[in-house]
Amino acid sequence: MADAPLRGVGVLVTRPRTQSTELVAAIEAAGGTAFCFPVMEIRALDENVVAANAAGMGEPDIVIFVSRNAVEYGMPYTNDARIAVIGPATAAAVESAGHIVNIQPAQGFDSEHLLAEPELQDVAGKYVRIIRGNDGRELLAEALTARGAIVEYLSVYERRLPDVSAETLADIESRWRGGEITVITVMSVQSLQNLCDLLPRWCRRQLASTPLVTPAARVLKEALDRYPASRPILASGPQASEMVAAIIALHKTEPGLEQ
Repeated sequence: MADAPLRGVGVLVTRPRTQSTELVAAIEAAGGTAFCFPVMEIRALDENVVAANAAGMGEPDIVIFVSRNAVEYGMPYTNDARIAVIGPATAAAVESAGHIVNIQPAQGFDSEHLLAEPELQDVAGKYVRIIRGNDGRELLAEALTARGAIVEYLSVYERRLPDVSAETLADIESRWRGGEITVITVMSVQSLQNLCDLLPRWCRRQLASTPLVTPAARVLKEALDRYPASRPILASGPQASEMVAAIIALHKTEPGLEQ
């Protein structure tokens, strides 16, 4: 039916539960079924430790938020600097917090596109504070340092592999075996790694034959490196509407995705 283009399609949503609401709603609005299986847990670091670390850093000229989690836990540490973000969800989080986004990729939503912005070209002598989780890509820091910036990381949250019960894993495997799960969504390389670590053995084998939809070229490459025969699909962006559009396009070319 035109008003339910994902009727009969079951999608495994791997985002943290608090961040999956929009995608789940969009999938269900299109007639699909969303199965939430968070593969990453986000926890704030101790505020006193973060504040002490920030106090020992230089006064930033530019603050880069790498995710909306960074915005949620790191907004107090902008010090009135110009704010840069990588993607639209992070930009929306900054604006919801009552601040203005000064630097954002005109196209794309990754570090490479942010680094192409004019305001990040002539940064010699400027202090750049990257607010992020307990780890992450080094590309921003390496590139900006090469351009003469003084770059400092401020970690405000940590990513953890969640504790998943045997009952939950058995349910996922049962639904997958029964044909209820026909598409997987993965937003980051870390999420894909965690998914592979958490899934039961039978499910891991199905990653080679179950279509995976992602907005990140790095995830697509990682999926193909792990499973050369797999069929990862690149969405046009990370927004729920963009992810669902990619799943709908996939469904049209592979109608066998129905449960």
